[in-house]
Amino acid sequence: MSNPDVVPAGRLRTMRRAAWASIVANAVIVVTGGAVRLTASGLGCPTWPKCTSTSFTPEAHLHGIIEFGNRLLTYVLVAIAIWAFVAAWRTARRDLRKIAFLAALGIPVQAVLGGITVLTGLTWWVVGAHMILSMILIGLSVLLLHRTYSTSAPRRGPAVVLAWIVLAAAALVIVLGVVVTGAGPHAGDADVPRSGLDTLQVSQLHADAVFLYIGLTVGLLLLLLATGAPRASVRAAWWLIGVQLAQAVIGFVQYFTGVPEVLVGAHMAGTTMVAGWTTWLLLQVRQPPREPRGDEPVQDLAATTSA
Repeated sequence: MSNPDVVPAGRLRTMRRAAWASIVANAVIVVTGGAVRLTASGLGCPTWPKCTSTSFTPEAHLHGIIEFGNRLLTYVLVAIAIWAFVAAWRTARRDLRKIAFLAALGIPVQAVLGGITVLTGLTWWVVGAHMILSMILIGLSVLLLHRTYSTSAPRRGPAVVLAWIVLAAAALVIVLGVVVTGAGPHAGDADVPRSGLDTLQVSQLHADAVFLYIGLTVGLLLLLLATGAPRASVRAAWWLIGVQLAQAVIGFVQYFTGVPEVLVGAHMAGTTMVAGWTTWLLLQVRQPPREPRGDEPVQDLAATTSA
């Protein structure tokens, strides 16, 4: 039996590739799910798990093909999740196995939630839960990637606390974005009712949360610079601020131009980057990583911290 404190470099590289694949695949399915909603194809397959009452495949119409294509991507996610779990198992590191298992478990949960979304007629908050779960899976995949680099014990201090607050602010922004979506157009089908909330008010609340989120991130960057934090942490903060500003610009432009489909899709893609980079920043601040060389010992982090 292999020593769990020693991970061959080749197995770590495989683990990283699987983690990257999981990040990309979960982001892609968010974008394609957005395409389903923005083309009013949400009920292109009106039932679940079958596409129609008699068949698993759609009828020959565009909405059905778009929705069915998005469903097929679930199998890609399953394959990647299996790959990641096998790769994690081969490293013999308990922390990687635990994270990979949780990420894999999220895929069937996501599929069932997608089915509930269809069976409930695209109820806005169920659709929103579907989106939020994707953000969680992206976060887990980023955590999996980071753990292949990190060999240090978790840090404590004001910067770590502030990084957690930044993550909480990001979660608030994403949830409020879901609420805004539930009040606006692009429901996924022309006959789907909206939440009934005032679009202007919830959009303003969402914008306020965005300003708070960006302000907290800038504060974290200044704190990292003032305390001489590792360059990787500072670099992650700069990257996140860039993503935030780009996302904010898209959000404001889409609002004042009547939420055109292309910009809404871009905003959804940006949300996956917000989730991923915010998670990465927290992890960089909490456990600055270094690249293992060769077959050098790699600490089994499960012994010092939970996944």
